[in-house]
Amino acid sequence: MINYIIKRLVASVITLFVVLTATFFLMHALPGGPFDNEKPLPPKIKANLEAKYGLNKPLYEQYVMYLKNLSRGDLGPTLKYEGRTVNEMIAYSFPASAKLGAVSIIFSLILGIYLGVVAALNQGKWQDRLVMVIATLGVTVPSFVIATLLMYVFSVKLRLLPSSGFAGPKYMILPALALSGYSLSFIARLTRSSLLDVIRQDYIRTAKAKGLSRNVVIYKHALRNALIPVVTYLGPLVAGVLTGSFVIEKIFAIPGLGREFVTSIGNRDFMLIMGTTIFYSTLLVVCNLIVDLLYAVIDPRIKLEA
Repeated sequence: MINYIIKRLVASVITLFVVLTATFFLMHALPGGPFDNEKPLPPKIKANLEAKYGLNKPLYEQYVMYLKNLSRGDLGPTLKYEGRTVNEMIAYSFPASAKLGAVSIIFSLILGIYLGVVAALNQGKWQDRLVMVIATLGVTVPSFVIATLLMYVFSVKLRLLPSSGFAGPKYMILPALALSGYSLSFIARLTRSSLLDVIRQDYIRTAKAKGLSRNVVIYKHALRNALIPVVTYLGPLVAGVLTGSFVIEKIFAIPGLGREFVTSIGNRDFMLIMGTTIFYSTLLVVCNLIVDLLYAVIDPRIKLEA
């Protein structure tokens, strides 16, 4: 286990370095810059701003300087928000995305697994067909369409829930539902297909032949192994949802990391784009490592050393 973790950590560092390098040079290869507005700045002011942030130096010097700052945990200053750093922006906006993402993940897991089990245990019946219709709609309908429909029904017509803001638990209900539409449906489909495959295995027939109850066979023996594909999907899901959904946060006016990332692209804020990209990549790598370690917990037959 220790050897496996060390190898994965080394691979993770290499992966993050490649992502960082590719993002840095791709951004600087694009035309324009953070100080190119619709109303052009006077050349002298623009030159002073570029000198202040080191953008007038050769590209390799900027790259080396960024790596040195990053080694100290400094993601640099934002180029559009005077007096604020990227670290401060992430620290301010990530908690909102994390809260919304946590609610969405819990909702997706509980309802998605439940619907998948119901569909698998009632294969070919109306319950199975109903779950598959719901799952298909959740996968195919874009999140912004679901968000718009939820706002129209529960905010405009019924006036039960607020349509924007992030001032309390009731403000999280609609965006969490909209954000979990795809993941919930995907988890339901994964659980159904995996459980149908597992319940046809020999050890399940043996468990039934021993006289074990249906609930024990399904929930203690079959479901545990059927959840491995769901756990695999959980790594990128957690990273993506916790860092914020760009569209959902924009629609519901949530001050999260996703909205900041979209704004930084429009502003050509190189530092903020780099910081959010590195933060997301790190979270994704960590979540995938945790998922791989969970395999051995869910299924003891899996040996990580191999």
